[in-house]
Amino acid sequence: MNICVFLSSADLDERYTRPARDFAELLGKAGHTLVWGGSDSGLMKVVADGVQGAGGRLVGVSVDFLRHTARPAADEMVFAGDLAERKSLLLAKADAVVVMVGGMGTLDEATEILELKKHGKHTHPVVVLNTAGFYDGLKRQFQRMDEEGFLPLPLTDLVFFAEDGVSALAWLEESAGMR
Repeated sequence: MNICVFLSSADLDERYTRPARDFAELLGKAGHTLVWGGSDSGLMKVVADGVQGAGGRLVGVSVDFLRHTARPAADEMVFAGDLAERKSLLLAKADAVVVMVGGMGTLDEATEILELKKHGKHTHPVVVLNTAGFYDGLKRQFQRMDEEGFLPLPLTDLVFFAEDGVSALAWLEESAGMR
């Protein structure tokens, strides 16, 4: 399965890097391909190293203005002209989406992917990997949107919140009919 992972390119502490590394190794060992923003820095590098070190493939989609941060050892690297094209290419190359810890860019990617899913523009399973409770607030907000009628689909049809990498990958594989 080609699994698109949205996440930070920042250098983060062990409470985020350890679970990211563990999840990446699970992906690689299971033979999945990482589709990611292509950066060779921060948490993006940690995940790419983990997937590649465990035998998985790397498909990067970067943008021209970040070409200098792109991972040279990816199996495939594509450069988009802007961030909107990048998101579109990432989704096109993916069979599933995982949202890991990140900043404004990650939040932008996550909400766009969910908005597109809400409108039937893709049917990929989407998981938010809620490492160390990072997305507790977002989960509460989504639940409120669901409870108060702001979502045309049940929240459970849009996204699954996983507390660890094992349950995230199990849910994705089950959604894809691999289990």
